[in-house]
Amino acid sequence: MKDREKVAAEDAEGPDVRARIIAAAAELISSGGPDAATTRAVAAAAGVQAPTLYRLFGDKRGLLAAVIEHAMTSYVSKKSARAPHPDPLQDFRDGWDMHVAFGLSHPGLFALMSSDPALASQPSAVGDGEDVLRRRIRNIALAGRLRVSEERALGLVVSMGTGAVLTLLRQPEGQRDLGLSEAAREATVAAITSEAATPANAEVRAVAAALRASLDRIRVLSKGESLLLSELLERIADAE
Repeated sequence: MKDREKVAAEDAEGPDVRARIIAAAAELISSGGPDAATTRAVAAAAGVQAPTLYRLFGDKRGLLAAVIEHAMTSYVSKKSARAPHPDPLQDFRDGWDMHVAFGLSHPGLFALMSSDPALASQPSAVGDGEDVLRRRIRNIALAGRLRVSEERALGLVVSMGTGAVLTLLRQPEGQRDLGLSEAAREATVAAITSEAATPANAEVRAVAAALRASLDRIRVLSKGESLLLSELLERIADAE
């Protein structure tokens, strides 16, 4: 037992050991999801003994919180450094798109944060990210364009944004409906400001959606023709 503690202490002496462990855990989460970041797997990937992880992070949840903190610190730093758009609503849209891009590029981490809100709420960087969003919503309110309370707006944005990312992550990577994020964004804008962008050819798209919904009543088409028409109508209804 003393030998193991001695090895762990030697592991912990290196100045970069903490960063190395976090990087190893992040890579395992990225490639195999949160379940892949077992204590044994992380220790092996980082080249340390398991007791070192407990010494530095307390337990696995502490390690996962550190991984979230590391990723969010970098993300929030980039988000905060971006020059704000003079139009607060466009600034909000740009921030939404950054959030979705972050989620899609960190699927394992985003899934972890979404499935365990208590864990995700611990890192200070998560709170910093929420502060950035609050400032964007406050700027919309200051411009006289917010039609709900700031807290209601925050709740709607977080729930809709998280749902959009999780839905996209469930779709095969090469077949993701990226227009879904824009549609969710504009639905959120409409809910908090009544200033959603009007889709091009909205009437045509509505007709296409109605016709597609009625295809099961049409008997003059073959099965193949119905499938083809259904695909074409879906593309028209979802056209950007």
